[in-house]
Amino acid sequence: MKIQKIQTLRGPNYWSIRRHKLIVMRLELEDLANRTSAQIPGFYEGLTSVLPSLIEHYCSPGCRGGFLQRVREGTMMGHIVEHVALELQQLAGMPMGFGRTRETSTPGTYQVVIEYQNEQAGRYAARAGVRLCQSIVNTGTYPPEELAQDIKDLQEFAAAASLGPSTETIIKEAEARGIPWMQLNARFMIQLGYGINQKRIQATLSDRTCILGVELACDKEGTKSILRDAGVPVPKGTVIHYLDQLQDAIADVGGYPIVIKPLDGNHGRGITIDINSWEEAEEAYDLASAASKTKSIIIERYYTGRDHRVLVVNGQVVAVAERVPAHVTGDGKSTVEALIEEVNRDPQRGDGHDNVLTRITIDKLALDLLKKQGYAMESVPPKGKVVFLRATANLSTGGIAVDRTDEIHPENLWLCSRVAKIIGLDIAGIDIVTADIAQPLRSVNGVIVEVNAAPGFRMHVAPSQGLPRNVAGAVLDMLFPGAQPSRIPILAVTGTNGKTTTNRLLAHIIKQTGQTVGYTTTDGTYIGEYLVESGDNTGPQSAHLILSDPTVEVAVLETARGGILRSGLGFEQCDVGVVLNVAADHLGIGDIDTVEQLATLKSVLAESVMPKGYAVLNADDPLVAKMATRVKAQVAYFSMNPDSELVAKHTAAGGLAAVYEHGYLSILKGDWTLRIEQAVNVPLTMGGRAPFMIANALAACLAAFAQGVKIEHIRAALSSFQASVGQTPGRMNLFNLGTYHALVDYAHNPHSYEALGSFVRNWPGLHIGVVGGPGDRRDEDFVTLGKLSAGIFDRIIVKEDADRRGRPVGSAAQLICQGIKEALNSQGSGQPQGAAPTVEYESILDETTAVNKALDNAPPGSLVVILPESVSGALSLIEARKPIKDARITQVIPSQLPTSETVKASMVNQG
Repeated sequence: MKIQKIQTLRGPNYWSIRRHKLIVMRLELEDLANRTSAQIPGFYEGLTSVLPSLIEHYCSPGCRGGFLQRVREGTMMGHIVEHVALELQQLAGMPMGFGRTRETSTPGTYQVVIEYQNEQAGRYAARAGVRLCQSIVNTGTYPPEELAQDIKDLQEFAAAASLGPSTETIIKEAEARGIPWMQLNARFMIQLGYGINQKRIQATLSDRTCILGVELACDKEGTKSILRDAGVPVPKGTVIHYLDQLQDAIADVGGYPIVIKPLDGNHGRGITIDINSWEEAEEAYDLASAASKTKSIIIERYYTGRDHRVLVVNGQVVAVAERVPAHVTGDGKSTVEALIEEVNRDPQRGDGHDNVLTRITIDKLALDLLKKQGYAMESVPPKGKVVFLRATANLSTGGIAVDRTDEIHPENLWLCSRVAKIIGLDIAGIDIVTADIAQPLRSVNGVIVEVNAAPGFRMHVAPSQGLPRNVAGAVLDMLFPGAQPSRIPILAVTGTNGKTTTNRLLAHIIKQTGQTVGYTTTDGTYIGEYLVESGDNTGPQSAHLILSDPTVEVAVLETARGGILRSGLGFEQCDVGVVLNVAADHLGIGDIDTVEQLATLKSVLAESVMPKGYAVLNADDPLVAKMATRVKAQVAYFSMNPDSELVAKHTAAGGLAAVYEHGYLSILKGDWTLRIEQAVNVPLTMGGRAPFMIANALAACLAAFAQGVKIEHIRAALSSFQASVGQTPGRMNLFNLGTYHALVDYAHNPHSYEALGSFVRNWPGLHIGVVGGPGDRRDEDFVTLGKLSAGIFDRIIVKEDADRRGRPVGSAAQLICQGIKEALNSQGSGQPQGAAPTVEYESILDETTAVNKALDNAPPGSLVVILPESVSGALSLIEARKPIKDARITQVIPSQLPTSETVKASMVNQG
């Protein structure tokens, strides 16, 4: 078997709208293409021996063991690889249940799709699945040590990518509330929400957390000083920097017992408590000094009692946990070592902070503490005897947590809320030592020993005993209080043709409302009036740029086929999704071989519109109109046909639509009609002469109206938006070059050629076309472009793109010329309409040379239509030409469009 390609999807996609995290592997089965599993000797036995847990996979029979039944009866290897890859993730602690396997149009080549939790792990599992199956085919087995290594590698990928238990708790709560999130590429920051409504967190620090509060909390002695001055009970203590200051410091705090810890420590590192002798004090000083970067050591009076962590969020206590140091309880039979091993077998325990509990490890501190209690690792404690293995109660050293939220005394609630405000923290973890948290601290000699910024949530979310507390909910209530939104409106546009123009017009309409619009197009990413990044930015990366920008109030996102196919949508849901049309283009690329498959791909956008939003669909395109049956949102149709039966039925039922009727762009709903503007007054439509531009305008107006934009804003936008270099570069840019005109348009597929032809054929005078197409299109697509060109132009220059996308030099031009020749030869048979036998054509492969020849030889009154690879290059060539009577080139507005009379006059004047 051969892996041809692996892709990672991260949003709604061709395979699933709900499951965003998918790996897509293109797998060539090679010599296994014509053999099922039943035809491979010993394969079933080898697979079940290596992975007996596959018995849990149901598959098509719908019962336990269903998949293995398919293997026994005979199924293709791609299907088996899918299940093996999922099972490897399951064994590594990442249970995933979604997978698909489909044969492509290339026989023996399959697309294998598996769900993942972690990207790297998912890609690894896909490759390991192929490796494992190939090994069983070849040898009948897969070495146990290799399987163990695969699982270990997968676990390491997951651990390396983990965001930490506190962050993941907040993310899960955000997902439950429908708050979108994304990971930023710096300092482990997470963005919650989109655009101007976003908030950011880093672990349990928020963008509301005061830096002064964090700095003060990190200064443990400074914290105590501030609290002591505020009348808060804190331990008596001092800070020293040298060992020879230790004896005086012990005297200053009132003698033994004492606590020694680093000033800049955390997670219990370098802390020794209940010190009762000079020898212990010296050793504790060395330990604290080794854990401190500043070599500043705190000496405190030791207070007896139980250790508690109180979590305060936004000035309110939301959880209280008693922390019990790592320990074992004797059973009268087992050694301390055996008891530790038994405790560590708890599946909730693991290494680091990612599990509910942390494994207990034995080091010098643990051995010294054992010795202090009169035990060693070989000792057998009496039944019921608690033997402590750590002096401090941190969960990171194996401790456990017991929820005490419902037990804390009201005065202690008030005190903790006050302490968080004194220090200046929106989220604070307050450490209290007290004999009884249900009593006021002063009445039981309790003290606040520390205040922590960025406190961990693990002990509250998953306590060893007691109720879990939804502390993440309190954080999100603080960040998004009341009805404050987390999202910004997202309006997205897809289709085969017209996406950029429609997207730009829609952004222009939204701008009339005074909001800051971020929008993406094939020529760049924009925020407000400014270009942020140039390029073909119609994929998820550009969408993320817009959605992560804190100045953006509305996102208008052009969404191309390629981005959806390669990575999925760049957002989970949108408010308005526009599908303009679906026509043959890019077929044969990415295993999208038919127009129907392309429609399924485009429908991903429509299906991702939220239920209260609108899917704006082209009623004149059957493939687009059909998408209405698959969406969960409200549907709005646009149509160039005022008598459309689909629109009539839809509006009669109270639905929303936009139609072109009696020369007007109009909104329909129920029995009322709202006329926006006459097409002749909309510059984009070239005085109403460009039907495809009218359709684009209808779609943009309908999308804006569905989003709640006022009609006066829509009307103002229509009157001020033109098919100009500034507003729609490369989209119907018409120039007056004195004696003739030039039109630059990015038409590059049959559908767009047909749309362009509807405008060009109405132009009085000679039509000259500089034509071509992207090299990765099918041969038959180039032939079709040639046929269509013959029906549009009187003279044709065929050129090629500089980036031929793997196609041999001259191949594309030859196929287009073939199409022109076929069209001319078929004249008289009605295919295609309008083709003239006198059409002149030639091939000039270099685009610049071809454009210059067309412009140099344009007769008076003619129209030169340039369909370039490089829009900017074509525009530069036009700008370099000076008209005979004018020192500058002017772009034509609709009222200046020539008529047959003006063309004749021009030809007479030129002799």
